[in-house]
Amino acid sequence: MDKMPKWADVVLIPVISLILAAILSALVIVAIGEDPVEAVNLMVTGALGSTYGWGYTLYYATNFMFTGLAVAVAFHARMFNIGGEGQAMLGGLGVAMVCLYVPWPHWSLALLAACAGAMIFGAAWAAVPAYLQAKRGSHIVITTIMFNFIAAAVLNYMLVNVMRPQGSMDPASARFPEAVHLPTLHELLAPIGISFSKAAPANVTLLVAILACFVVWALIWRTRLGYEIRAYGHSETGALYAGISPVKITMIAMLISGALAGLMATNNVMGEAERLVLNSTEGAGFIGIAVALMGRSHPFGVFLAAILFGFLYQGGAELALWTSIPRELIVVIQALVILFTGALDNMVRMPLEKMFLAMRKGKA
Repeated sequence: MDKMPKWADVVLIPVISLILAAILSALVIVAIGEDPVEAVNLMVTGALGSTYGWGYTLYYATNFMFTGLAVAVAFHARMFNIGGEGQAMLGGLGVAMVCLYVPWPHWSLALLAACAGAMIFGAAWAAVPAYLQAKRGSHIVITTIMFNFIAAAVLNYMLVNVMRPQGSMDPASARFPEAVHLPTLHELLAPIGISFSKAAPANVTLLVAILACFVVWALIWRTRLGYEIRAYGHSETGALYAGISPVKITMIAMLISGALAGLMATNNVMGEAERLVLNSTEGAGFIGIAVALMGRSHPFGVFLAAILFGFLYQGGAELALWTSIPRELIVVIQALVILFTGALDNMVRMPLEKMFLAMRKGKA
């Protein structure tokens, strides 16, 4: 029997963790002489108070959905994929090649091909660490971290020596043709009479991210492969007894994880920058770890956690712009949320488990 109800694990623990992180963040803001109520109000207004703010919040959230799902799939197979950043970088390379070197008549066809390119490149970059884990016993955390740096070096080389336009000093690819520019939420919502900011970068890739959440849910909880991934993650010994191959599950789970991380590039490379630039991932691969932890590796939880971190990113940018609160403190606030929803999870979980056990004994 579970120590506490499922709803408490999925909803109550993250909410309490967030409240604790908010209280500590407020104390930090007070310590530097700022008003925490005014700071929160500015964050909420900047991130959610206008369609412009919502556009940026949803843009960041789209990135975090992809990387959060990538980490979540690996978690289910008892692997810690910290290589989402590098896999997203290489996914961007796949997107750029599809968009620059193939003449597309319409953005919809280009988006499908770009998704395929991003997934192939992301999965290929995850394949080597997966093989080393499955066949050689190399720890996935070490190899994926190393591959982040290698990916940055590969991207730098490609942009400086191969894809940079003639005469340009900027280490970036050429701009993508007009035909492959993705429609923004403004262009998607205007035909149905909803006005949305033209300046916001949120685009049709948000719908791709939401679709990815549904696909991952169906894969993990409604297919035989998903059952094998979860079974292997819960007990390698039990999975072996049931005839499940550890090599197969390790490889497949990491390939899916890498493909999802690579998909992020359709948003930031194709949807926002409309060219491939250095550091386009902006740390989203690492934020995906926190999103997966907070979302309990469930696609719906990842969706909600991604929106929260999108709010923190956009609200934090507004806070740094309009107050004397330094940008570094915004990172501290984000880190506190990660700390309480991840590393200090048991600090909330254990007292709640004791409380629910006591309540059950009382009823008995």
